[in-house]
Amino acid sequence: MTAVTAAPAARAARPRHLAGTGTLWRLALRRDRLLIPAWVLTLGLSVTAVGASFEAVYDTAAQRAGLAASMNHSGAMRALYGPVFSDSVGGLVAWRMAGFGAVLAAVMSLLIVVRHTREEEETGRQELLSAAMVGRRAPLTAALLTALLANALLAALIAGGSVLSGRPAAGSLALGLAIGGTGTLFAGLAAIAAQLTESARLAKGLTGAVLGFAFALRAAGDAATAAASSPLTWASPIGWSENLRPYAGERWWPLLLFAAATALAVAAAYALTARRDLGMSFLPARPGPAAAPRSLGGAFGLAWRLQRTTLLGWTLAFLCAGAVFGGIAQGASDLVGGNQRTREIVERMGGQQNLTEAFLATMTGLLGMVAALYAAGAVLRLRGEETGERAEPVLAGAVGRLRWAGSHLAIAYGGSAVILASGGLGLGLAHGVSVGDPGGQLGPVLAAALSQVPAVWTLTGLAVLVFGLLPKATPAVWALVGGCLAIGWIGPSLKFPSWAMNLSPYGHLPKLPGAEVTAAPFVWLTALSALFLLLGLAGVRRRDIG
Repeated sequence: MTAVTAAPAARAARPRHLAGTGTLWRLALRRDRLLIPAWVLTLGLSVTAVGASFEAVYDTAAQRAGLAASMNHSGAMRALYGPVFSDSVGGLVAWRMAGFGAVLAAVMSLLIVVRHTREEEETGRQELLSAAMVGRRAPLTAALLTALLANALLAALIAGGSVLSGRPAAGSLALGLAIGGTGTLFAGLAAIAAQLTESARLAKGLTGAVLGFAFALRAAGDAATAAASSPLTWASPIGWSENLRPYAGERWWPLLLFAAATALAVAAAYALTARRDLGMSFLPARPGPAAAPRSLGGAFGLAWRLQRTTLLGWTLAFLCAGAVFGGIAQGASDLVGGNQRTREIVERMGGQQNLTEAFLATMTGLLGMVAALYAAGAVLRLRGEETGERAEPVLAGAVGRLRWAGSHLAIAYGGSAVILASGGLGLGLAHGVSVGDPGGQLGPVLAAALSQVPAVWTLTGLAVLVFGLLPKATPAVWALVGGCLAIGWIGPSLKFPSWAMNLSPYGHLPKLPGAEVTAAPFVWLTALSALFLLLGLAGVRRRDIG
């Protein structure tokens, strides 16, 4: 073949790798017609709502300046929320939502990308599609375009809503791009994880671990300096998000970091997908033993085998997080100093007891809210088994529906208690060692962590209810859990009314350690969880599987 004829042939061969991208993209958008709007509207409107709350609660410049000074004075608060760069309403919105919104946008993106790449391969649907005129890179491209569109819509909604609320256009655009840019970057990282791992669950877990590490780096860096200038902060994409400094003399050049990192991640994902067979991975699972253990002879043994790695990872993460926060609890009084406004915020989050106990109560509450994410994922594993057509072979034997569902739910309910106990253990021991009384501090702090169990179980029961009665709406479970997390995270500092705080089951629990305890909230929440569980299992028993 001559060079003249070879060049057009090479150019014609390249587009074949992307053949069918448009069709797959439309299919992805059709499948995510509820998931993407739910995420975008919930997160985008939350930014607008936070701005309205700040305007109502801190309606004078002096109040906003006092709040900003209070937050920047406390290293613990900077670790949780980041520094405040401006005491304007827009600056306070960016302080509360730049990091928090970036994390949620990253979660949205990793769910979208993994769903349309590794999950499609795992279920065998991608093999059927690839038998037609579908290019090798088309599925990955369609997934990335879907995530890109979702983040673009999110950025536009945040920027547009902020401008309509009367805040400066430049800061509004910077805030939208900060959150959307973080989501887009993690879409690229999720694409890499989808090539490395052999299952959607592992791909989500790996990307989630990277996200957690990025948040930890940002928290450590912001705790060290009040200007977000620590190398640890700059090592985290979430740190880039806050360093755009919306409404505080915007820095536009960190967008180049997002663009460069996203381009590298996407290029790496494309290079990896070109070097593996469909359905394979670069980190394959180890071959199992020649004979299955006796534990796999039952439904519970199978459920435990499927979920044990996830439970172990969450348990270790909670243990480490508890130890970190327990180590700084004794210094809460020094960090706050005599600043009354910071003290009031900590007390609203953790109760009216002494400041150290209020800080510990805040941390146990945070662990409880995050534990609901694990519980929801463990429940929705049932939906994954169902849609992946792995439930039908199990149910075709001597295993009934309730036994099959109950096996996974036992791990969801029991596992949430285990990870909370792990977090309480790390928190109590680290705090006890720091004050020289590990034996005396461990018991109350561990009990405080376990007191969050009824609230976690209530959300777990709600997830079972949705799975049993409205299985196609199971993605909405993440929005419900995220809403409760948002109420607990931003409600105290914005002085949400009691009815709004009570929308979350966590709002009904006593703030332990230190607060007075009555049995009523624990009994009512446990009863509500049991009701949700029974109704959900009744739905599983009556509806079609699949």
